[in-house]
Amino acid sequence: MTPEAADKLEEFFCCFAGAAKPLILLDYDGTLAPFRVDRFKARPWAGVRELLGRIQRQGRTGLETRMVVVTGRPAGEIAPMLGLEPALEVWGLHGAERLFPDGRRQLQQAPAATEKRLDELRERLRRDSLGGLFENKANGVVMHWRGASARKAMGIERRTRELFEPFARMDGLALLEFEAGVELRAGRDKGGAVEAILEEAGAVGPVAFLGDDISDETAFRAVNAVKGAHVSVLVRRARRETAADVWLRPPGELKEFLEMWLKAGNRD
Repeated sequence: MTPEAADKLEEFFCCFAGAAKPLILLDYDGTLAPFRVDRFKARPWAGVRELLGRIQRQGRTGLETRMVVVTGRPAGEIAPMLGLEPALEVWGLHGAERLFPDGRRQLQQAPAATEKRLDELRERLRRDSLGGLFENKANGVVMHWRGASARKAMGIERRTRELFEPFARMDGLALLEFEAGVELRAGRDKGGAVEAILEEAGAVGPVAFLGDDISDETAFRAVNAVKGAHVSVLVRRARRETAADVWLRPPGELKEFLEMWLKAGNRD
């Protein structure tokens, strides 16, 4: 951890004293868990699940934390991967879907005309996935090329963009870029999800968002706009240009951050 990051985090965690319930917002893939070509094999870094569980239980004796996962995955995939009890609140599909801990689910509905065009695109990609991995989501379509050779990945990306970009010019649809893939989708993004969570919560204590991907940048900016104590954290082995306040390398520095959260929340 750089000296600048350590100073920023020390300043942030000092704000826990006498604060209202803190809020930690967490991306999943690349942040809590390493990437896998088969996403169902992407289990949390060793020790991370245990630390999150301790933060969950800390409310019994210390400062209670609200934890929310904000992910590009369908929300229902997170609970089996994390294995926490009770399950966390999850905003899936980059924020277009909300899954409550009690199982209630909300999904932003696309206009009928938009959904019709997405259905046409889904059917086309089922016939020909352009050499990549096609993922069908409730609010869009995704093309992945993670694990492909550089030459093959370039070809998949070119063909996908040629197909997706005309659709992205339609009202209600947008192109979302992420590492090793692109998504054509409807609904709010992660920044919109963070803004909705904060608006609903009203007065909150310290706020943090941890993410790794380009798609997390809107969430970093939303957290950076918070007037109270906040920190945006890029969790990534190699640094890149980012709006995040702090860069941490997983898994060691990620676990160090979670341990600092626990320490700050103790009332002993």
